[in-house]
This record gives sequence, C-alpha cells and structure tokens, in this order.
Amino acid sequence: MNENVWERQELLFKIKLLKDRVEAFESGEKYVQMEKLHKVARAGDFRTIQHLKKELAQERAEKVHVRELWYATCLDIQNECDYKLKEKEKECAKKLAEKDQVILLLQKDLQDAREQQEAEHEKYLNQLKEAYDAKTQLEEEKEKNQELLARINKDYSNSSKSSSMSPDHKTIHNSRERSGLKPGGQPGHIHHGRKRQEPTESHEIPAPDKYLDDPDYVPTGKIVRRQLIRAHVITEVIEYWTYEFRNRITGQRVHADFPPGFADDVNYDGTIKALAYLVNNDLYTSIDKTRIFLKDISKGKIDISTGFICNLAKQFSECTKEERDEIFNGLSAAPVLHSDFTFGRSYGKQSAVMITATDDGRVLYQGREKKGDEGVKGSPVEHYSGTLVSDHEAALIKHGGRHQECLAHVKRYVKGEAENEPEKTWGSKMEAWIRDSIGYWHEVDAGAREYDRSAAEAYIDRFMDILKTAREEYGYEPPSKYYKDGYNTYKRMEESPEEYVLFLRDPGVPPTNNTAERYGRKFKRKAHQVMSFRSQLGVDRFCDGLTITESIKEQGGNLFEGVTERFNSR
Repeated sequence: MNENVWERQELLFKIKLLKDRVEAFESGEKYVQMEKLHKVARAGDFRTIQHLKKELAQERAEKVHVRELWYATCLDIQNECDYKLKEKEKECAKKLAEKDQVILLLQKDLQDAREQQEAEHEKYLNQLKEAYDAKTQLEEEKEKNQELLARINKDYSNSSKSSSMSPDHKTIHNSRERSGLKPGGQPGHIHHGRKRQEPTESHEIPAPDKYLDDPDYVPTGKIVRRQLIRAHVITEVIEYWTYEFRNRITGQRVHADFPPGFADDVNYDGTIKALAYLVNNDLYTSIDKTRIFLKDISKGKIDISTGFICNLAKQFSECTKEERDEIFNGLSAAPVLHSDFTFGRSYGKQSAVMITATDDGRVLYQGREKKGDEGVKGSPVEHYSGTLVSDHEAALIKHGGRHQECLAHVKRYVKGEAENEPEKTWGSKMEAWIRDSIGYWHEVDAGAREYDRSAAEAYIDRFMDILKTAREEYGYEPPSKYYKDGYNTYKRMEESPEEYVLFLRDPGVPPTNNTAERYGRKFKRKAHQVMSFRSQLGVDRFCDGLTITESIKEQGGNLFEGVTERFNSR
C-alpha cells in the first residue's frame, strides 16, 4: 500500500514537470528560446538544426506521451477515488443504518423512559394530592375540634355567657386580696350586736335566794336585759257606714258620700298592694304563692284574688309615669351614660329590655319587642350626645358623642382567644393590659393616686404595641375559619382603638359597663322565675315598676314605704 503511494507521488511530480513544459510552449517562452537557438544555429551547421528538429519532435512526442500518461493517471486516480468513495459511501450507509437502528432503539428506550417517568410523575402527583387532601382534612378536623373545644370551654370567664348559664361552673372568687387574718372580728373591733327594740312587754325575773341570802354576793347596780322579738301581721279594718234613703216616687236609693278610696264594698290600701306587689315582683314569687303567703300570714283575713295581684303592675306603672319621665330626662342630660340590652320571653317569643343607667344610681328599664335600632327608639340613648359606655352592640355604638367599649367584655374575649389560640401571644398580653389599666383607673378614681397624663399615654402606647403584635401574628398565620372570635375582637379594636382607651384620656369615664350589667340581672331573675311573660305589655309594666323600686333602693329609702306611698297617691 505504501509503494503505490510513492509511485503515485512520483507520477504526479512528473506530470507537474511536463505540465510546466507545456505551459512554457503555450506561453511562447519556449519559442523565444528556440528562436535564439535558431539564430545561433544559422551560424552553425545544418546538422545541428536537424538535430534540434529531431529533439523538438521527440519533445513533442514525449509531451503527447506524457499527456496521455497524465490523462491515464488522472483517470486511474479518479476511478480509484470513485471506488473509494463508493466504498466509503457503503461504509457510511452501513454505519448510518446501524446508527439509525441504534437511534431508533434509543428513541424507543427514551419514549419508554418518558412514559414510565410520566406514569411515575402522575403516580407521585396522585400521592401528593392524596397527602395534601389528607393533611387538609386533618387540619380541618383539628380546626373543628378547636371550635368544639372552644364551645365546650366557653363560660362566664372567657365569653359573654353568663354564669347562670353554666350550672357546674367553678367557684367565682371575689377580687379582694388575702390579708392573712382570721375570719371574723379582729382585736379592738367594736362589737355590733343585734339591734334592741322598744319592748311592748317587760317581765322581771326575781333574783334567786341563793344570791340574796349569801353575803358574798353584792348587787352591782347593773341590769341584764335580753329580748325576744316576735312578728305579727296585724290587719286593721276601717269601716265607714251611713244610712240609706229611698225616693218613694222614683225609687232612687241614695246615701252620704264615702271618703276617697272607698269605691268598692271591700277596698285595700297601699300597704296591702305594696306587700303583694313586692312579694311578687321584688322577691320573684309567683302570683299563686303570693296570694297564699298573704293569706297565711294574716290568718286568712287577707284573701285577695290572683287577678287583683296581676292588676297591681298596671296600677303601679300608671301612678309612677311622671317619676319615670323625670328619670328619663335626667339620664338624657347625664355626662356619662351606661347602656345595655338584656333578654326575656313574652308569649313564647324572645323580647328585649333596654337598660340605661348612671353611676349615681339612676336607672331606666324599658321593655322592647326587639333589640337593635328598634330597641333604641324612644330611649335616652336615641338622641344622647354625651359619653356612652356599652359593649360592642352595633345599635348602641353609633349613638353618643363619644363611646367607651366595655373592657370587662373584651377581657373575657381575649382570655378565650389566649386559651383557644395558644400559639399567639397578643391575647394574654391584652388581658394583662386590661387588668393593669383598669387597676390604674380605680386607683385614680378612689383618690389613691393623682392622674398622670404621661402614665396614661404609656398605657395607650402599650395598647397600640399589642395591636401591632396581633397584626403581625395574624399576618404570619391567618385565623381558622372555624374560630375567628379572637381575630374579630382584634379587628374591632384596630378599627376604633380610641373607644378602648377613652377612660385613660378622661378619668371621668368608667372602663366597664358593669353598672348596666348589674341592673340587667334584676330583670333576668324575674325572667327565670316566670319563664315567659304573658304579653309584651307585661314586660313593659314590670320594667316600669323595676325602674322605681331600684331608684328607691339607690336613694336609701324604705322600699315598702316608698311603694305604699306611690300606691296611695292614686
């Protein structure tokens, strides 16, 4: 193989040499040289010329032979190249066929791998979806359990639910701190015994002879007295009588006029009415038991009907209307007003009671068929322009010039939030803030410390920092859709923070609505006793009477005498 290469190289060299010669002839350079030689030959002999001609012919023949060799060589080279190209093409085609087969196999393997990958990916997605659905369902069940636990644990301490609605609630402790002293009177404490009464009978007990005859015993001059007090119901019956006359012509019967209050054959004055009214309404006793009680204590002399007792609420409402109007006007002009709704039932349906009160003891109860805007109509709150203290009742907070939210309610709400969302810290912080700020206000109100604007502003800044903490915590972890009480409380506080810190800016405004809440319990007791009033009119009349009886108590008057006086004024 190497020898053929060298021969080919030698032939190519020769071909190149001959080609240069041919080009020299074609270019005329050779002719020029020959012409020069020809001129030299003219001076030479003829044989030189012939010899040159012969050489020229030989060169021409040799040139033709070389050309033919060159053409043959080129043809051989071309044939050899074509053969090798065909061999290469066959080899390439074979390799391409093998490569195509390999590519097809690879493509098939790739397709199979892709299909397997897609199947595995789809399987993974299904498993991921199942895991996500399971986790979502688990989280939802956790939230449902959290909601159920929140409902179970909801009581008077962490919600607006009253303690009476939780019969098995824990002991409600008062807010007094333990002093470490024993119960009862302390050393040096003045004894407060039972009050002695003016005796209606007096009996002397003779001194025993063993003390009189013994010279060792001498009288001290001091008399030892002990009383026994009995209660009797004395029934006084005042009777007026007069002669009757008959007109012989017309048959008309006439007699002298009786004094006022003697319209019927048997009449009852304000004492009987007041006693029956108070036993029924202030002591929360049923009408039948009230009638029986009066009959028993009077030994059967006071035997009034149930209809008479039912009518007492109407009479008391009518005779105290002017007094209630004065209370209404006084409440409307008060600088700070407490307001709240409570509920009962009348004729099997829910009814509401509007309560407005002040810290000095003025209170007004008004029966309403519904709460809300309809319940506010006709109450002192409707056109009130002072400072209103109430819980977050939509119908109340839009009235009044300023509004203070009841922090006692808020404290229960944030305590419930801290119990049901332990991962968040703002609820416990807010509960501590409410306790500290109300304690500060009570100290200022009692005169134990001076009101300090900078101290109040510090409490307000602390309040705003806690709201910022709540905002960050709910931004990081939104509330559950099953428990949003804490989040709703935070949103209300963030929307109107001034309504929660007004008592710090103005010490004359109380931080809680406990005044109205305590008055609301009076109606609740009656509502539990009767279960359901017979009509809304019965609710209204009871509220009218409750307004007056509570006012008498706050003024320190004798309740029985006050009610008697008002019945006798008819």
